[in-house]
Amino acid sequence: MHCGPPDMVCETKIVAAEDHEALPGARKDALLAAAGAMWPPLPAAPGPAAAPPPAPGAQPRGRAGGAGPPEGRGVCIREFRAAEQEAARRIFYDGILERIPNTAFRGLRQHPRTQLLYALLAALCFAVTRSLVLTCLVPAGLLALRYYYSRKVILAYLECALHTDMADIEQYYMKPPGSCFWVAVLDGNVVGIVAARAHEEDNTVELLRMSVDSRFRGKGIAKALGRKVLEFAVVQNYSAVVLGTTAVKVAAHKLYESLGFRHMGASDHYVLPGMTLSLAERLFFQVRYHRYRLQLREE
Repeated sequence: MHCGPPDMVCETKIVAAEDHEALPGARKDALLAAAGAMWPPLPAAPGPAAAPPPAPGAQPRGRAGGAGPPEGRGVCIREFRAAEQEAARRIFYDGILERIPNTAFRGLRQHPRTQLLYALLAALCFAVTRSLVLTCLVPAGLLALRYYYSRKVILAYLECALHTDMADIEQYYMKPPGSCFWVAVLDGNVVGIVAARAHEEDNTVELLRMSVDSRFRGKGIAKALGRKVLEFAVVQNYSAVVLGTTAVKVAAHKLYESLGFRHMGASDHYVLPGMTLSLAERLFFQVRYHRYRLQLREE
């Protein structure tokens, strides 16, 4: 598993800022060009016609230290700044909270054994009470318990995350070499986040903490954030990008696949931080942990 922007978006033009560690110009341009060729371009967003190309030798906008995109013209994806700590935590928090009903209700479809157990409990209730009313109340009670335990575990997970890496993004992601944290900014407001964390033991980088404000989804922001991590991985010479997720929504998995990730397997025995593994928790809270990998080069 794997925290007020404006209500309207005029355009969804994605503008990438400088990478975490600068490389010599020629080499960096070549690497980014190669990265761009690996993934299909983002779909063009409706809006005003694009500005004419800059004159030869002109300094492109949106670079580190530059002016960035004009207000209202599009989304700028750039490195995290310390002043954006609370905004990033809010987007992360809100995104994880959405997992509660999805895990409790929609996620039940991923666990046929649990469905069978609940059906047997309803049948047992009828066999004992011979009451259709009480038997019909059993599924409602079971779903209520699923919601209660999903909320309990996910809030515990949030508490853990908000007191570890999300407590000090600058220290955890911006200072260690090979890691980074980006924000998507629209009209001066943070509307999306994503992080990359280095794993030196196998020369991979992990994509994590990706979330977009619910009012700005469906506009290519999440895909642009994901591509930023992939470009970063190419520039930093990592062999692969990996990620793990307990997301239930199909759209999340389609996003990873559209970025080129390959599904490496799933597990129903993943222990989410915050879980106590009590009997009641095992009965009423289940998650399926999916692993994805995008191989950039062979070691």
